[in-house]
Amino acid sequence: MIDLRPAADRMAGVATNVERQDLASVSPCPDMSVGDLLDHVLMLTEVFTGVAQRHPGAAPPGPPSAANLPENWREELRRRLDALVEAWSDPGAWDGVASVAGSDLPATVAGMVVLDELVVHGWDIAAATGQPYDVTESEIEAAAQFVSSFPAPRNGSLFGPVVEVDNGAPPLDRLLGQTGRDPAWRPPAS
Repeated sequence: MIDLRPAADRMAGVATNVERQDLASVSPCPDMSVGDLLDHVLMLTEVFTGVAQRHPGAAPPGPPSAANLPENWREELRRRLDALVEAWSDPGAWDGVASVAGSDLPATVAGMVVLDELVVHGWDIAAATGQPYDVTESEIEAAAQFVSSFPAPRNGSLFGPVVEVDNGAPPLDRLLGQTGRDPAWRPPAS
């Protein structure tokens, strides 16, 4: 069982600093703007809260889009992140099998998906909006162990092709490389 509170609070903090003009900004996630990523995080928090509560998680209704963001998206994200953390703080959420979008997988794997999504997409949004981003070593280690269980090469459906990162690089940079991100990515100059 992993405490998702630090990753959820970090995501909420990063999102709080996103300005309206940032929503259309490019992100390290191919073909996704900052607003699209925020919509994705809103969807995943709802789906995976249900997964932890043993309500089968349904596939999202369509691709993430900034156009789907509610007017109060910051408050809604905070509410959903709190519900997600509460649901996954129940030790039973991590036991047995979970159903996500019609597929069954170990509940521990579903929980690791949540951690990875919060940590990596938190970095995506922070990098795209020029915010600092600090993650605990335990979160990085857990997410890296999860990500490395998927063999390379990757086709981009879950993780992009591995970006080679020096073994001496910080742990977060190595995790980002494993997810197909260049840790040196910065938004294009305006």
